[in-house]
Amino acid sequence: MEYTICIEKNEDGWLTGQCEQLPQAISQGKDMEDLMENMKDAIELVLEVKRDEFRKQYHSQTAIVKNLIIQHETKRSTEISKRKRVLA
Repeated sequence: MEYTICIEKNEDGWLTGQCEQLPQAISQGKDMEDLMENMKDAIELVLEVKRDEFRKQYHSQTAIVKNLIIQHETKRSTEISKRKRVLA
């Protein structure tokens, strides 16, 4: 899964990031590499909490749990894919 991070520079020079898809995931870092590593940790923690909350709310003996993987295509990747089919 790909996440979008909104990044701002603080008055003290540090970078602060917030995840667009998971607004609860907020972190900061001294540089871009540090911020992105911290954002990864923040996103994983938010997902873990949400997963635990979901399981507590919906766990029952009659529930069935299944994984679903969705691959999102951008308009550009769809256009490229169509061109490849035409050329092939």
